Amino acid sequence: MEILSYRSGPCCQVVNLQRKSDEKSSNSRHSRIPIFREREVCYTNTISRRGSVRFHDKKEQQRDLVGSLTVLEGFKRINCKAYSDRYEGYVIDGEKGLTDISEIEESATRNILIPGLPDGSNGECGAPISSCFWEWRPKLNVHYEKAGCENVDSPPVVFLPGFGVGSFHYEKQLRDLGRDNRVWALDFLGQGLSLPFEDPAPRYNKEGDTSNGNASSWGFGDETEPWATNLVYSIDLWHDQVRYFIEEVIGEPVYIVGNSLGGYVALYFAARSPHLVKGVTLLNATPFWGFLPNPIKNPRLAKIFPWAGTFPLPASVRKLTELVWEKISDPASIAEVLNQVYADHSTNVDSLISHIVETTRHPAASAAFASIMCAPQAELSFNESLSRCRRMNIPMCLMYGREDPWVKPLWGVQVKSKVPEAAYYQMSPAGHCPHDEVPEVINFLLRGWIRNVESQGSISLPLLDDLVSVKEGNVWELEFLREGSRKSTMVRFFGSRISLLDRIRSYIDNPRPKFRNSAAKSQ
Repeated sequence: MEILSYRSGPCCQVVNLQRKSDEKSSNSRHSRIPIFREREVCYTNTISRRGSVRFHDKKEQQRDLVGSLTVLEGFKRINCKAYSDRYEGYVIDGEKGLTDISEIEESATRNILIPGLPDGSNGECGAPISSCFWEWRPKLNVHYEKAGCENVDSPPVVFLPGFGVGSFHYEKQLRDLGRDNRVWALDFLGQGLSLPFEDPAPRYNKEGDTSNGNASSWGFGDETEPWATNLVYSIDLWHDQVRYFIEEVIGEPVYIVGNSLGGYVALYFAARSPHLVKGVTLLNATPFWGFLPNPIKNPRLAKIFPWAGTFPLPASVRKLTELVWEKISDPASIAEVLNQVYADHSTNVDSLISHIVETTRHPAASAAFASIMCAPQAELSFNESLSRCRRMNIPMCLMYGREDPWVKPLWGVQVKSKVPEAAYYQMSPAGHCPHDEVPEVINFLLRGWIRNVESQGSISLPLLDDLVSVKEGNVWELEFLREGSRKSTMVRFFGSRISLLDRIRSYIDNPRPKFRNSAAKSQ
């Protein structure tokens, strides 16, 4: 089987999650799909439960497609043939003529070929990535990477990383999405390359000179430097960092995307600075962060704790930090963690490990880690941020890897239940970092979702391009080429309601889903 794929940002047509279509009436067994217009050719197709699919151009000329559409009905494969001049949709492979489709089940799993990454093997090159530094405050330089800034008319997209990683974790998004969008990826202060170049709390010797002995002594000295007064690597600090970055560097509202910790920060940022946000996408967002009470929200309770991540760090904290840091900064330990949170162990993580190890060797890294771990909670909780975003009608999209051992499907279902109008895509096999494991799928869905928001719903959400797709809980098998082999990922879309059965399933700790596992296929 072969399927026609989009050559650039895919366009899915006319189904709005928040609108009910007249064609879904229970009295109607004959439904009409919206008209597609592409390169002066008009296509209309009509689907009935027992009938056929036809594509017609305006001149009533019929030309063979390169292939045929395949629909899976349970375990039965049903092929149809179609005609077109140039139809850049999902259809493919077949013989001449027209074959009827009979008894198509609305819950059928369907195969769709989506674009692979631009790795040069298919003649497509990714967007060049620029590494930059922006001085936000004295001694606090923010590192970021950008791509596609020449696409001046495209909507800007900002990616926020999870804990322990940086902008390098979004290289696959920058190179791909940067071909048709303006894309930025930030390093949070205290992570990646956004670490101070000077010791925030140096140790002084008898002569009054700084004596840093070894790298781990940074931040554990006698006094805090003026530029580091009240410095603590917390979600509130990262909110301020993102806000000033968007205001001063980008200069307009953005789509903001976050994975894990970055998902919490993205949601928190949207709740507190909605005027700078066009939409939020959460990738396995962590639903909580920080254990100590917030000093603004709970000032009396916060006073009970003598230290909350500020510099200099106490000597007792230094001893504990050194013990923990020695373990977690070891390359073997990093590889073990990635092996746990990545569902597809064929993913090449060598470069990712190298970047993380490089960060851990910075002299300020261990103290930054201690500050992050002991930082107070954000002023707004995850659920409070979620509720505020919903009240302000901020568009949201949820993309969750099903095999995540940390942020299990339960958390995604809970977010969806609180924001039922948000698009929710669950993919498998994929773990805690779906943007790195299945970037082809994430990039495809993100492009389509942004088009849906930009068009105010006149362009449908990704995959919902016909009536069969509207049924909630449908499953698609998205196929893509990677390094010469064909791979696949199962994607399930949840509509405005989540069934009781889906809720029960989300509570069950199932390390492997009922979806079929991804398998490399020979081309």
